[in-house]
Amino acid sequence: MTGRHHARRGVLRLLAGSALAAAVALVGAVPVAAPASAADRYEVDVARRADFVPQTTFVQCVGASLQMMINMIEPGRDRSAREQLRLQKLARKLSPPRLDGSIRQGASVRGWVEVLHREVDQPYRLVGADTLNKAVKLAARAIERTGAPVGLLVWRGRHAWVMSGFEATKDLSNGGKVTSVTIYDPLYPFGDDFWGPSPRPGVPISVRALGRQFVPRRTNNSNAFQTTLQQAYPMLSGKYVLVLPYLPYLQYRPVRRPA
Repeated sequence: MTGRHHARRGVLRLLAGSALAAAVALVGAVPVAAPASAADRYEVDVARRADFVPQTTFVQCVGASLQMMINMIEPGRDRSAREQLRLQKLARKLSPPRLDGSIRQGASVRGWVEVLHREVDQPYRLVGADTLNKAVKLAARAIERTGAPVGLLVWRGRHAWVMSGFEATKDLSNGGKVTSVTIYDPLYPFGDDFWGPSPRPGVPISVRALGRQFVPRRTNNSNAFQTTLQQAYPMLSGKYVLVLPYLPYLQYRPVRRPA
């Protein structure tokens, strides 16, 4: 841990049409809100657009994603290029050796999780989902419960994104369906010729649009992300991979609702 901890910021909003119906803060790390009616739009977002940080090189997507996630969890942390490089180097150091013996230029998803363990109090773990809808639901529920962002392994394992929030038809605990997600792509505005443009930071996109770039990881790819996952996390083979925040069992509290 760094010892530089700040109060966690979490924003949970209930919107009716385009008008703000309610806005509340977190109690501890848990959003608190009244339920929305069937006609309302339920929105949770733990970031501000100012949290966006572009990666300073084409290999530092993990370092930049870490930097954004840390600032979302602990507002006011360092957003400098020097800090991004420090996080990237640490993630690379904590990544296992590549199976082919080559020198790693980027960082692995395992290093991504290990840096979060060192830098923030919020626990994280690697999780794999069988379908896009299951992955989105897992991510949304984790954000709703913890007030912390989720990391997404996109482009079949070649790139890192941060998911900071979502919109749903209603509270997820009451059967709400996620309709859009908010993404921070550290490569914005460049995108990729094959995978498509980067989502605009802080602007919700549909689940369908997310699925064009957030796809299951391959099992026979030699890039850094895939090699690491195949070596250390074989249970994630062919899955949608998330860097997921969670609450330890004794600390778990669901979203409160008024009687």
